[in-house]
Amino acid sequence: MLNYETIEPKGTAEACVVLLHGLGATGHDLMDLVPYLQLPQNHRIRFIFPHAPSRPITLNNGYVMPGWYDITGLTEASREDLVGLNQSREMIEKIIQQQIAQGIPAQKIMLGGFSQGGALTLFTGLQQAEPLAGLIVLSAYFPCANNVEANLSLASKQMPIFIAHGTQDPVVPYAWGLRTEQKLKALGFSTEWQSYPIEHSICLPEIQAIAAFMHKCLS
Repeated sequence: MLNYETIEPKGTAEACVVLLHGLGATGHDLMDLVPYLQLPQNHRIRFIFPHAPSRPITLNNGYVMPGWYDITGLTEASREDLVGLNQSREMIEKIIQQQIAQGIPAQKIMLGGFSQGGALTLFTGLQQAEPLAGLIVLSAYFPCANNVEANLSLASKQMPIFIAHGTQDPVVPYAWGLRTEQKLKALGFSTEWQSYPIEHSICLPEIQAIAAFMHKCLS
């Protein structure tokens, strides 16, 4: 089981949002988003922020850092780490199953992430046997799309997907995010696409859009 940080609601949790950080960060990285969501005082949402295991990253000359999977390059021709993606997927699924065992149904669990965490969100969320409440994909792309497509179920297409990307992103190109949204639409998913004039980051209007999406999916 992965180590993770948790922000609990004041009352008994009736829903859960699992947020995955980007390469080289930790679970603490996204915790500061929660106050900016401006949720009602009486909300019943548990937030979980897992810490990725440390691993050597080929792109960074093999330097060991927190990462959900290896990255060999930043081009579409770069080899993708299917083994690492599946390992992290299994660990995230254990967290989801833990929440279900504690009484929160899959339909009240959301999965989201930024950059590499957003890519893992798609890889994991789209292969769930039981669809989640929704997915939040920020400044990311669709990893190992052919493998994921082969494992899609009709039930998974019930999940709404929020996708946002910065038009000036120098790390994960804006075009990758746009193609991801187009690919998901072609597969039959309901997507909500947002773009912002920012680099590889998250802005306040984006957070406000995320809050509205969460309210719609968890209400």
